[in-house]
Amino acid sequence: PVGCPKRPSCLTGPDLKVISTLSVGFDHLALDEIKKRGIRVGYTPDVLTDATAELSVALLLSTCRRLPEAAEQVKSGGWTTWKPLWMCGYGLSDSTVGIIGLGRIGQAVARRLKPFGVRKFLYTGSGPKPESAAEFGAEFVPLTRLAEESDFVVVTCALTPATQGMCNKDFFGRMKKTSVFVNTSRGAVVNQEDLYNALASGQIAAAGLDVTTPEPLPTDHPLLSLKNCVILPHIGSATYATRSTMAVLAANNLLAGLRGEPMPHELKL
Repeated sequence: PVGCPKRPSCLTGPDLKVISTLSVGFDHLALDEIKKRGIRVGYTPDVLTDATAELSVALLLSTCRRLPEAAEQVKSGGWTTWKPLWMCGYGLSDSTVGIIGLGRIGQAVARRLKPFGVRKFLYTGSGPKPESAAEFGAEFVPLTRLAEESDFVVVTCALTPATQGMCNKDFFGRMKKTSVFVNTSRGAVVNQEDLYNALASGQIAAAGLDVTTPEPLPTDHPLLSLKNCVILPHIGSATYATRSTMAVLAANNLLAGLRGEPMPHELKL
């Protein structure tokens, strides 16, 4: 199968030998049961890095410059005479950007943001990555300091027990009132109730999300009522070229696994 629900009961059939998931993430897989049964898993890392980084930057810019809100004003007749502070947002020039998770995608995001004139990059994660950080002059800091000093926070980390719910009331409470929060990793990294309260109360300026809990997000979810929250339907890797490459890699992983050969990209359990 391509993809697998995160329930051991869905791993039916004693003949199941190989799973190939069309994703870089694998938090949707019942890994304990898969490992117990000796099932091999193929996944698709690397090939979606650029597309997801592009989407992260697009979402950040759309959020901080209030593009969806501005477009709606054009449609609704809100665009009238010129006003000095109407539709003003926040720019990247001379800003501090904090990246949670300086992996492949985090580095690709920083690489794309650097030409905008970002003054300083901060990052946090499981440990320092001096070789990766050197390209951006990025400084490894604790999560609390990243929250306090960043004008923009971009979350690109994997979902693990350590990162689940990491962006919570305490985290948002430390952020600047003018700061913008962007998450393109996994929805469960964020406590969405705490995020809603931070946005609704003006504790932070805005948020852009490509991932939520659950997915799809119910249309009556409180976050969707906020003008300062831009939510996309998990389209980080959604370019024609990227999805085609992912599909071919997933198929090749599956075929190699069935033949008992090394997979192009096998998840080591």
